[in-house]
Amino acid sequence: MKLFKIAFSILCIALLASCKKEDKLVVGDIPGLGGDKWVQGPLDTWIKDNYTTPYNIAVKYKWDQFELELNKTLVPPREDKALAVMQAIKAVWIDTYKAEAGDLFVKKYSPKFFVLVGSVSYDVNAGTETLGTAEGGRKVVLYKINDFRSKQMPGFVPSDSLVIKEMFHTIQHEFGHILHQNIMYPTTFKNITAGLYTANWYNTSVFNARQDGFITDYALSGPDDDFVEMISMMLVEGKGGFDAIVNSITGVSPNGTTAAEAQASLREKESVVVAYFKNAWNIDFYSLQARSRAAIEVLIK
Repeated sequence: MKLFKIAFSILCIALLASCKKEDKLVVGDIPGLGGDKWVQGPLDTWIKDNYTTPYNIAVKYKWDQFELELNKTLVPPREDKALAVMQAIKAVWIDTYKAEAGDLFVKKYSPKFFVLVGSVSYDVNAGTETLGTAEGGRKVVLYKINDFRSKQMPGFVPSDSLVIKEMFHTIQHEFGHILHQNIMYPTTFKNITAGLYTANWYNTSVFNARQDGFITDYALSGPDDDFVEMISMMLVEGKGGFDAIVNSITGVSPNGTTAAEAQASLREKESVVVAYFKNAWNIDFYSLQARSRAAIEVLIK
C-alpha cells in the first residue's frame, strides 16, 4: 500500500509539472473544423452558379478522407478533371431531365451532395471496383474522376469513351434508385427473371448474364439493381445501342435459358421501365433516352 501511494504521488507531480497554465495546446489544421479553408477560385464560382444556387447541390472536390471509407487507399481529384466532370454531368443528366420533367423535378429529387474522388475504390475480396455510391438519396460519391477525358480534351482516344459511359452508367443507376425509393416500380418486374438473382453476381460474366435476360452482370444482384441497371443502360447506350445488345444474345445460358427467352425477358423489362416513367413521373422515357444519348455522343464522338 505504501509503495502504491508513493507511485501515485510521483505520477501526480509529473502530471502537474507537464501541464502548467502557461503551456499552449498546439493543434494542427483539422479538415472540416476550420483547417480546410481556401481562396475561392473559378471552379468554386462555376459550381455555385450551376449547381448550388439553382439546385441547392453542393460539390466537394477538395480532399476530405472522412467523407469516404477509411480503409481504402484513394486519390484526390484534379481540379481540371472536377470541372470537366461536373460540366458533363450537367449536360447529360441535369439538363436532359430538366427538359423532360421540368426544373422543379430536378430540384426536388436530385441528390444534394456530390463528393469527387480521383481513383476507383477496390474491393479486393470480391475482385470488383466501385465507381460510385449513393446514400439515402442525398449524397453521391463519384470515383475515377482523374481518368475522365472527353473528345473536347487534349489526348482523347476512342477508349476514353468507356470511362465516360461508366460514369454516366453510375449516375443514372444511383438516380434510378432515388426514383424508385420515392415511387416503387411495379412488382411484376420482379417476376420476369425471378429465381435467377444471386449475391454472387460477380462470378457471372456479362455475356452469361445477358443469356439469362439481364442487361449487366450486376443486374443479377437483385430486382432493385436489375431495375435501375435497365434504366441506366438504356439511357447511356440509347435505343440503338440497347437494341443491339438485345439482338446480340445467342445460344443457351448455363441455366438453360434460350436466346429467344432472354431477349423476351429484356423486352418485357424495357416495357415496364417505359411504363413506370410515364405513369409515375409523366416522363416520356424514349424522349429522355434520345436526349441523354445525344448529350453523351457530344462527349465521345
